[in-house]
Amino acid sequence: MSRRGLAAVASVLDQAASSATNILVLVLAARLSSAAGFADFSMVYVTFSVLLGLNMAYVGQSLVLEKGDRLGAECRSAVGFTAAASAVVGALLLLVGLALAGATGTAFLALGLVLPLVLLQDGLRYCFSALHAPERALAADALRLACVVAVLAVQPEGASAGRLVLAWGLSALPALALGLWLLRPYVRGVRGDLRPYLRRGHLGQRFVVEFAVGNGSSQLAVLGLGVFATPLAVGALRGATTLFGPLNVLFNSANAFGPPVLGRLGGKRATVRATAALGLVLAAVGAGWATALYLLPDRLGRELLGDTWAGASALLPATGAQYAVMGLGTCALLTLRVLAPKATLSLQVVFSLLSVGLLLGGYAVWGVAGAAWGLAAGSALKALAAWWRVTRLPAAAGSRDTEPVAAA
Repeated sequence: MSRRGLAAVASVLDQAASSATNILVLVLAARLSSAAGFADFSMVYVTFSVLLGLNMAYVGQSLVLEKGDRLGAECRSAVGFTAAASAVVGALLLLVGLALAGATGTAFLALGLVLPLVLLQDGLRYCFSALHAPERALAADALRLACVVAVLAVQPEGASAGRLVLAWGLSALPALALGLWLLRPYVRGVRGDLRPYLRRGHLGQRFVVEFAVGNGSSQLAVLGLGVFATPLAVGALRGATTLFGPLNVLFNSANAFGPPVLGRLGGKRATVRATAALGLVLAAVGAGWATALYLLPDRLGRELLGDTWAGASALLPATGAQYAVMGLGTCALLTLRVLAPKATLSLQVVFSLLSVGLLLGGYAVWGVAGAAWGLAAGSALKALAAWWRVTRLPAAAGSRDTEPVAAA
């Protein structure tokens, strides 16, 4: 196998390791916690997911577009900015934890303490991606997976959300140390500069907007359910989506490796045929996975999610429908990224905000099940609009639009 092929395999395996870490963290936390305890843990983990996505958008996505001889300096700058920014946000989370009462406040205190560790460890993946060394990211992320599973597996049943958050965060230390050691040869003797990250017009600012409207808005809406409605709603929604974690690996891999392959097909018709076929396959896989989970005996479900299974299992039809249409929507947006990258932002803004409205409206009318079906309806409408936009593209789409697909 060529070096490029090995790099692609390492990238896919690294994405799988990272996704498996997120899935197993939630599964183990659900098994160890009561429904109320997992609800508190989910509130914190949703907050972390939003912060992780913002860091990925602002630092990671702009870093992987860098080229040339200054990659070492750019990586050192990215690491330095992530460390500084996460320390500031961690301090703010400590204040939030002090302001909140009970187990939820303690869990946010724990997140504030460990946030610099987990964000910095994850951020190293983008350094290795920019440096074309995905095998180093895979080594660090595989160690992260092993450590977090080992640490959470020995926690006592009924452990508090704060204890689980602290254990999860501190388990990142070995992987962080390994990642920094593997990065050292590339950054030795170069100086970092944090000022570009603070300037107006930094490329990451656009990516933050796309993340905020495409993913962060729905995450914040789910978090809002826990603040203004009930944390149990967050636990049930998070438990249901955790079971569909393997599909996230497929969607992320399609987004990561699809554009270079599709870009070589040579035209709109060939690109649309390929993405439509892939979308149908992903939709079928999503529907099949949802069916298998729905037929899962309650005994096995409780083995996976503990007390949270009861609430999460009731949402499986809605969440399964959401993931089935997400397969179609992912491929529609992938088509636009290749053929007309500038077309994606407006779709993300309009239909992500619509999804938030449907989530909150569904909860107001039909409780947690309504929120889940609201998310499914929002994903279906986004997929429909994205494919309609694809049909409106001229036959020569993609031939003159030179904006990098990674920026879409």
